[in-house]
Amino acid sequence: MNIYCDLFVTFVRIGCLTFGGGYTVLPLLQREVSDGKGWISQAEVIDYYAVGQCLPGMIGVNAAILIGYKVRGKGGAVAAALGFVMPSLLIILLIASLIQNFAGIRIVQSAFAGIRVAVCALIVNAILTMAKKGVVGLTTAVIAAATFIASALLRISPVPLVILAAATGLLLSFIAGRRGRKAGGG
Repeated sequence: MNIYCDLFVTFVRIGCLTFGGGYTVLPLLQREVSDGKGWISQAEVIDYYAVGQCLPGMIGVNAAILIGYKVRGKGGAVAAALGFVMPSLLIILLIASLIQNFAGIRIVQSAFAGIRVAVCALIVNAILTMAKKGVVGLTTAVIAAATFIASALLRISPVPLVILAAATGLLLSFIAGRRGRKAGGG
């Protein structure tokens, strides 16, 4: 299959199964593009997801663009992005045309309640997956805890938190490098 078609179809599949926003897309990305296709590593999935979260727009679309670009350049980015948004666009158009007729029906309300619960489970899965890969020691655990507290309790936007965490990681790496050079005599 043509790589552009493969990117498009893969991201259509991901787009069809992404309910509840950007946080639910991470496990699907890992399964499809890392485990399934082997296009990128799981670490790259998490990195692209984090960058996608910092950019304006939808996390899933941003991550799709970054992954598509990595796989096949600009054309791959376009194919992945179009594939990712196609199911949502079609579903939204269908729902928008029918919602007024069915929103009051009890079974529809129950279905939406069930979807909300499933989305919560997917978000918890994404958090655990990211924690297993990203929290690798005391320093990263402290950064993760501080970021969580700043986000959840102080309601600080994710963008400055990610930038601050990246700067902290760079600073700590620089300090560790200098200590290593001093201990090694150079």
